[in-house]
Amino acid sequence: MQQQFNGYEVRDWQPGDRQAAADLIRDVLAEYGLGWEPIGADYDVLEVERCYQDVGGEFWVVMQGDRLVGTAAYYPIQRGDRAVEIREMYLLPEARGRGLGRWLLQQLETAAADHGFYMAWIETGTVLQAAVQLYETSGYQPATGVETQRCDRVYCKVLAQVAAPPSPGG
Repeated sequence: MQQQFNGYEVRDWQPGDRQAAADLIRDVLAEYGLGWEPIGADYDVLEVERCYQDVGGEFWVVMQGDRLVGTAAYYPIQRGDRAVEIREMYLLPEARGRGLGRWLLQQLETAAADHGFYMAWIETGTVLQAAVQLYETSGYQPATGVETQRCDRVYCKVLAQVAAPPSPGG
């Protein structure tokens, strides 16, 4: 992935992005009073190769010049039919309110569907009001089964329609 959106470059994560991505996510979580969990919910940010790249997922970074200002990712999960979890959608304050989050979500959905995934799941917290609004206005439906301790909401969405098999006899 390498695309431009309103002056931002969105590209695939590279090993040199590890610390900047981790710092960004830690800082955004702290902004909302949520804790960084490097050996819990956030371990995947430190293990992008194993948690995303090696299993058919993707992890992107958002650059403004040479500064990392956002992240967005998905990886396959065993929750439903050919499912992914949208993860690590974080933007620094200066990158918010410009349509970038909605665009990133749409790009993640398209990429996952293009790779044969059918369902997307997202976990978030009520305190992340802009994220909740984004998911609810992007077709995500409330679901049950929150798995991440700091989250209290889970949503799912069908990404692509599966073609019905041909009927017997033609």
